[in-house]
Parts: sequence; C-alpha cells; structure tokens
Amino acid sequence: MVSTVSLLIISNLFMTFAWYGHLRNLADRPLWMVVLISWGIAFFEYCFQVPGNRIGATQFTLPQLKILQEVITLSVFCVFAAYYMGIKLTWNYLWAGLCLIGAVFFIFRDGPVG
Repeated sequence: MVSTVSLLIISNLFMTFAWYGHLRNLADRPLWMVVLISWGIAFFEYCFQVPGNRIGATQFTLPQLKILQEVITLSVFCVFAAYYMGIKLTWNYLWAGLCLIGAVFFIFRDGPVG
C-alpha cells in the first residue's frame, strides 16, 4: 500500500504542476508553448501513475483505487493551491475533505482485494 500511495502522490505532484503551474509561471507565454511544457511535465506524471495504479490494482478493487486517487489528487491540490498559488483555504475545504473521508469509508467498507 505504501508504494502505491507514494507513487500516486509523486504522480499527482507532477500532474498538478502540469495542469495548473503554468497559470502562475507561464501566463505570458504562447499557448502552444505552455501545452508542450505541460505535456513534458505530464510524461513524468505517467511514469509514476502507471506503476502506482498497476501495483494498486493488486491491493485494491478498481473503485477503491479510484477513490484513493481522488483523495490524493485533492490533498496534493490543496497544498499546491495554498503554498504555491497563494490561495486562501476556507472552511469549505474542510467540508469537502469530510465528504472525501465519507467516500473512503464507504468504498473501503467491503475490504481490500483478496
């Protein structure tokens, strides 16, 4: 489980920068250039995401793996938004996080694979 989560966290760091980092760093660059740079960053995302999901598929059901991925994605995004983009986190982030905890509870209620 640790390797799956670690790989997915690293993958999401790359993904978040590929999807949103250009809004801060490359806003004045031509769109075609930003797309190419984002694709280059996304390559590294896939280098971690594909093995993470492949390993995870041996430990979790597909729905469990997807919910785990979403929790990691939103957790990484919140840290990125607050510290890199300077977005002020509000109480709504807490409520959304509680909803995610509910999603994790319900999807893992049946237990892992095997």
